[in-house]
Amino acid sequence: MNLQKKKKLFRYISSVLLSVSVLMQASFPVLAEPDEPLNEPRQAAQERLLLPVQTNDLASWPTGPAITAESAILMEADTGTVLYAKNIHEELYPASTTKMLTCLIAVEQCAMNETVNFSYEAVSAVPTDGSNMGMDAGEYLSMEECLYGIMVASANEVANAVAEHVAGSLDSFAEMMNQKAAELGCLNTHFVNANGLHADDHYTSAYDLALIARAYFQNDVLRRIGNTPSYHFLPSAGQPDDFYKTNKHALINGEISYEGIIGGKTGYTDPAGQTLVTGCEQAGMRLICVVMKEDSPAQFEDTATLFDYGYQNFVKANIADNDTLHIINNSNFFYTGNDIFGDSSPILSIAPGRYVVLPNMSTFDDLTPKIDYQAADLQKNEIAEINYYYHDTLVGSGKIIFSSQNTHTYEFDSDDEPLTGKPDNVIFINIKMLILVISSIAGVTILILILHSVFYSRQDYMHGRRRKKQLRRDKRLKRRERRLARRRRRR
Repeated sequence: MNLQKKKKLFRYISSVLLSVSVLMQASFPVLAEPDEPLNEPRQAAQERLLLPVQTNDLASWPTGPAITAESAILMEADTGTVLYAKNIHEELYPASTTKMLTCLIAVEQCAMNETVNFSYEAVSAVPTDGSNMGMDAGEYLSMEECLYGIMVASANEVANAVAEHVAGSLDSFAEMMNQKAAELGCLNTHFVNANGLHADDHYTSAYDLALIARAYFQNDVLRRIGNTPSYHFLPSAGQPDDFYKTNKHALINGEISYEGIIGGKTGYTDPAGQTLVTGCEQAGMRLICVVMKEDSPAQFEDTATLFDYGYQNFVKANIADNDTLHIINNSNFFYTGNDIFGDSSPILSIAPGRYVVLPNMSTFDDLTPKIDYQAADLQKNEIAEINYYYHDTLVGSGKIIFSSQNTHTYEFDSDDEPLTGKPDNVIFINIKMLILVISSIAGVTILILILHSVFYSRQDYMHGRRRKKQLRRDKRLKRRERRLARRRRRR
C-alpha cells in the first residue's frame, strides 16, 4: 500500500471514531452542577420575605412592598392610622429599642440637670461584651448626658443608672415601664430591664413599639437627642475621659440619606436579630416605622422602602376643613333677621386640629362617618366623637363641639339705684348666669336630639337618593331590553 492510500485510510478511521464519540456524548448528556444551596441566614430571610402583609388584604388599600423583616409597621403618628402591617402583634424581642421607653420615662420624671450616679450594680449588671461607654462605679453624669449615652452610644450601663435614679432599683423601674406601656395602649409588651439585654420574658411587638415611639417623638428634647449623629463627651468632675460616640442608625448618621428623619433607635441581640425604630416627617405628615427580626443592612433598606410607600400613597387631611355634613349653624334653626343670638355662626362644629389619612387616589367624600355619643374620652363642650372609615379601615377621628363664639351675654335695663351693701336675709341671684345655665341644660338636650335626627336623616336621604337613581337605571335597562326583544321578534 503506497503512502497516499495510507493517509486516506487514516483520515477515514479518524472520522469514524469522532462520529462515534459525538453519538456517545449525545446519548449520555453531562449533568450540570447543582445550584449551591442557600445558607441558613439567606434561607431564613427568603422565608420571611414570603410572609403575608395584612394591610394588602384591605379593600382598595395601596399594595405594600414585600420586605424581609419578620414583623413591620408603618404608622401615621397624628391619627395612629396603620398604613402598613406585617405581623404587627407578634411578640418578639426588642433589644436596645427598649431604651426609647427608658428615656421617655426619664424625661417625664426628671430635670435635665439632675445628677445620675453610677452604682456598682448598674455597671456590673452589663456583660463585658455588651454595648457600653466605659462608665465606672462611683462616676456620675447629668441626666441630659445620660440620655445622649443611651440614645447615641446605646450604653447599657447608662440605662441601668438612669433606671436606678428614677425608680430606686432596676426591678422597680421595670414595673414603671410596664405601667407606662399599658397607659400608651401596648397590648403585647412585658419588660424586665431598662436596656433591652435579652431575657425570655422581655418582649414587645411592632405595634407596641410604634405606640412607644409615637409618645417619644412628641417630646422636643427626646426628638433632638434621638436624632444626634455623634456626641462629644467631655471630661468632667463626674468622669475623666474625652471621647466621641457615633450613632449606629444609618439613616441618622448619614450613611443612608433620607429626607425628613427625626430620630430613632437601633437594636440587636442574637435572638432578636436587627430591630429598628425610625421617625420621619415630610409635608406635615409624620410617619413611624418599626422593623423587627431582620438581617443587616436590610433593616435600614426596608425602613426607607416603607417610608417611600407611605409618602407616595397617602395624604393627610384636616377634618374641620373638609367635613361640612356635621356643622350646624344658627340659621338652621332661627330666622337670622330677628335671631335672638344675633348671628348665624355655627352652633356645632368639628374641633380643629384633628386629621384623617387617605389613600392619595381617594377623597374625603369616600369616607363613612360613624358618630359615638357615649365615647369615654369626651371632654367639656364636646358632644360626640366621630370616627371616619375608608371602607372598613379607621383612618382618623374628630370631636363635635359647641362653638365657643356662641357664648352670649344679655343686658337688662333697670332704673333702680344699685345697692351699695348687702342687706341681711337677702339672697342675691345672678340672673344672667341662671338664665344661661337653664338655657344651656335645655339647649344641650334639644340640640343633641336635633343633631341625631339631622345627621341620620341626612344620611338616610343620601341613601334614598342613591337608591332612587339605581331604580331609575334598572327601569331604563329593562325598557331597553324589552325594545330589543320586540325588534328581534319582528325580524
